[in-house]
Amino acid sequence: MVSLTPLELGHHRLPGELALPDRASGIVVFAHGSGSSRMSPRNRRVAGWLQQRGLATLLFDLLGEDEARDRRRVFDIGLLAGRLAEAVDQLAVLPQAQGLAVGLFGASTGAAAALVCAADRPAAIGAVVSRGGRPDLAGARLHDVRARTLLIVGGADHEVLALNRLALRELRCEAVLEVVLGATHLFEEPGTLEAAATLAADWFVERGAGRAREGG
Repeated sequence: MVSLTPLELGHHRLPGELALPDRASGIVVFAHGSGSSRMSPRNRRVAGWLQQRGLATLLFDLLGEDEARDRRRVFDIGLLAGRLAEAVDQLAVLPQAQGLAVGLFGASTGAAAALVCAADRPAAIGAVVSRGGRPDLAGARLHDVRARTLLIVGGADHEVLALNRLALRELRCEAVLEVVLGATHLFEEPGTLEAAATLAADWFVERGAGRAREGG
C-alpha cells in the first residue's frame, strides 16, 4: 500500500506529492527537466515502478507557474539545485522520512540540478540517477559530487550520449554510464522507459536511497 501526502516545499511553497509505500527503504526526489512539472507522465511512471521496489518518491514543481514561463529560470541550474536542496532539507525534518536515505532522480536539465544539489548536500544524498540528462550543465561542480551516480542515456540519443560520456570523465565519485539500446531522448520506444526505471531502481536499492542513513 502507498500513502500519498500533498506537500508545499521550500520558501516558495511549491506543490509536491510524497508517495510512501509501507516499510519504505528510502526516498527518491525527482527533478524534472525543462518545460516539465511534477505531472510529467514519464517521471510519474518511473515513480510508480520505484514505489513497487519499496522506495518512497517525492515529485514537486521546481518552479512556480510564472517562473516556468521564464526560459532564463528554466535553465538556471543553480536556482533549480537550490530548490532541490530546500526540498531535501525539508524531508530531513519530516516525521515520515526520518531514518530514510535520500536519492535524486533527474531528467534533462533536472539531472544537472540534481548533481549540483548532491555536491551541496554530500551528507544527505546517497545516490543520483540521471535519465536522458544533461550532467554537463553542472560544469565544475561535477568534481564535488560524492553521491554514487548512474547516467542512463538512450542509445539513439547520440548528442546527449556524447555529452554524458564527457561528464562521466569529470565525476570523481563512483559513477556508471548505462546505455538503453534503441531509446531516443524521451525513452518513448516500447520497453525503454521500463528498462531505465529498472536500472534506476536497482541503483537506488543497492547503492543509495534503498538503505537507511547511518544513525537514522
